[in-house]
Amino acid sequence: QVQLVESGGGLVQTGDSLRLPCTRSGRTFSSDGDGMGWFRQAPEKEREFVAAISLSTGVTFYEDSVKGRFTISRTSANNTVYLQMNSLKPDDTAVYHCAAATSLKWVIAGPDGGELDAWGQGTLVTVSS
Repeated sequence: QVQLVESGGGLVQTGDSLRLPCTRSGRTFSSDGDGMGWFRQAPEKEREFVAAISLSTGVTFYEDSVKGRFTISRTSANNTVYLQMNSLKPDDTAVYHCAAATSLKWVIAGPDGGELDAWGQGTLVTVSS
């Protein structure tokens, strides 16, 4: 079983940066393509995919609105994934959740795909204008 704990959220101003860590514990990841990623849900909006990374290859995927501003990375031990968020905008305000699955495609599919190993409790990011 995999457990995920996010942190790093807070209140920032437009243009500021934040880094969100997601620490993974429990089952050791396999070499076959485990992935981790981030989703966000803003008030009265649908949940949306933000970014994902393959723990074995480092391949990354991003939602279009965050490309060039957000970077997902992993530690060499693959127990922590970071979401570096730069040039933050008020539209980035949301609760950010970390996700893990045994393949990158299931991470990207998110909870709707039904194949996640774990889903974090979320950390709130508020960007003021």
